Amino acid sequence: MADTIKTGPGAEEPVIGGTLDEATLAQAQKYIEEEEGATHRLGGRIGLILTLLAAGVSLFHLYAAYAVVPAYILRPVHVGLVLFLVFLLFPAAERFRDRIRFWDVVLALASLGVIGYILVQGPDFGDRAILPERIDMIVGIALIVLLLEATRRSTGMIMPLVALGFLAYAYWGRYLPQPWTHRGYDLERLTGHLYMTLEGIFGVAVDVSSSLIILFTIFGAFLQQSGAGRFFIDFSFAALGGKRSAAGRSVVLASFLLGGPSGSGVATTVAIGSVAYPMLKKAGFGQNAAGGLLAAGGLGAILSPPVLGAAAFLIAEFLKISYFDVILMATIPTVLYYFGILIMVELEAAKSKGAAMPPVPKGTALKLSRAYWFHFLSLISIIVFMMMGFSAERSVFWATGLSLVTSFLRRDTAMLPPKVLRALADGTIGVLNAATTCASAGIIVGVVTLTGLGLKFSSIAIDYAGGSLLLTTIYTALIVWIIGLAVPVTASYIICAVIAAPALTKLGVPDYAAHMFIFYYAVLSEVSPPTALSPFAAAAITGGNPYITTMQSWKYTLPAFLLPFVFVLDPLGVGLLLKVPAGGSWFDVVEIILVAAAGIAVLAFAAQGRIMRPNSWLESAVLVVAGLMIIFPSLVDGITRSLIGATLPYKEGIGIAIAGAIVAMQYLAASNVPREA
Repeated sequence: MADTIKTGPGAEEPVIGGTLDEATLAQAQKYIEEEEGATHRLGGRIGLILTLLAAGVSLFHLYAAYAVVPAYILRPVHVGLVLFLVFLLFPAAERFRDRIRFWDVVLALASLGVIGYILVQGPDFGDRAILPERIDMIVGIALIVLLLEATRRSTGMIMPLVALGFLAYAYWGRYLPQPWTHRGYDLERLTGHLYMTLEGIFGVAVDVSSSLIILFTIFGAFLQQSGAGRFFIDFSFAALGGKRSAAGRSVVLASFLLGGPSGSGVATTVAIGSVAYPMLKKAGFGQNAAGGLLAAGGLGAILSPPVLGAAAFLIAEFLKISYFDVILMATIPTVLYYFGILIMVELEAAKSKGAAMPPVPKGTALKLSRAYWFHFLSLISIIVFMMMGFSAERSVFWATGLSLVTSFLRRDTAMLPPKVLRALADGTIGVLNAATTCASAGIIVGVVTLTGLGLKFSSIAIDYAGGSLLLTTIYTALIVWIIGLAVPVTASYIICAVIAAPALTKLGVPDYAAHMFIFYYAVLSEVSPPTALSPFAAAAITGGNPYITTMQSWKYTLPAFLLPFVFVLDPLGVGLLLKVPAGGSWFDVVEIILVAAAGIAVLAFAAQGRIMRPNSWLESAVLVVAGLMIIFPSLVDGITRSLIGATLPYKEGIGIAIAGAIVAMQYLAASNVPREA
């Protein structure tokens, strides 16, 4: 076992086929550290001790998943252990990465002391939250300061500053004008509410972090150590190799499969890019186009069942539904997301002048599947356990155990004690930045519930939009996107779920559709500068321009930017979430899925600038209009109503007919070329 602390999926083994130089991979690794945090570079005895401590934290949470640990114990213990490890693993500044300083130890022990005080108070601690004692105040302020510092170390300055901004609003809000003003809360009331109850720091976000996010991170670490990540990449290229478009197809399939054990968009981008870029280059993909595809595929790791991103677990908790329901709601949008990318891959390959991928020996994919079939079993076992009636916590617990047991079916994948220790340690280390984000987001949620900011904000948004659902939805998307530029996906979802979702639900949008809309836009902010870590990491691998690569990733993810509007604005749109529309049937669900797929295909034709041949500028413009008529008819209604005072009937059918006519014209023109020659 290596005795050096390493972080990030794949840190324990190189991705096979990697042909990029060390400097390129090191540059890409920096973007993983920006997303997951940069830890100390520690080895020897200290590294081993920290590995054992991190593994112990994972074992505690696995025990908590199997046994029943009360919330008033589990949540503070989770936060205390996270803070303890953050101060020991994450340096105060990058120049201190060589060793642990004395102040790191002091802060780590202080974290345990603060949590120890909370635990000693017992389950009735919150009874005096309105009038806390002096010692309660001191401990509460210390916890908030420690939490903000730990969050700064693991995620950067933005999230702590946002939390401080909300604290300032709670304290000085009485001086603000209407409609933002409130009666104001003194330090006593504010501190008591934030840490002595389960509505602030130890609220919903920490509940999910302590009971689900860390368990899925441990599960992903076990899959990685058993070689699942390596197998999924091998299988994808073996199954789809041999054609010019095979390189792009393989990236899409590998991104979907690797997203489960990875759970990180940047890490998935880097892991696949290190293998795939040489093949993409040979197939004719330019540096920026290849980088955009890799980033779009990596982003899918946060969108794809069964793991999704950390924010998806919060959806289940906010809505009080099972995580299996969230998986079902994410299924069709995920399929359509990859469908759009696949179409663009085919068009990109058609216009490139590259060579086909080297032919894969016949039966390679089948041989791999026969040898390593149990990796597929591990990936889908979570869904199987949920369908059997297990809770999400118990499902991932047993799925982790299954991945451990099945790893012994082959000698090269067997998880012997060193690998098990590494997986346990990586499971905890991988969750630290998400856990601190969730705890800090608890400050924001606590302020929102205390001051009623969510209701105020929703009323303001609706007033600005003049009561229009379309404008309110557009404003909400912009708010989520802007907030997502500054804070991680999990934080942007939590903030907007409590302040923006009520505006949509007030206008009649089902709560599950509103939360899924916010989730998708929080995720899509990952490919937007200045925090576009996946495109920037992809550009580091391909040598492309980071900002042009980001624009290329926008092109590949374009359908995903529009699809969430469908299940908010279209009465049948909830069918994309596998929900039967009010007064409708499953036929309506099938119809909206097919219509959305058609719209995505048409927009892909426009974004890539070709179908059978390069589009003229007029054809591309018409395809954009047709695509919007199909997938976004409400926007077309708004435009035509303002221009001609009426709306067009049968917009979807008209859009499909227009796009079909352009496809037919290009097909006929292309089929006539050989005869003319």
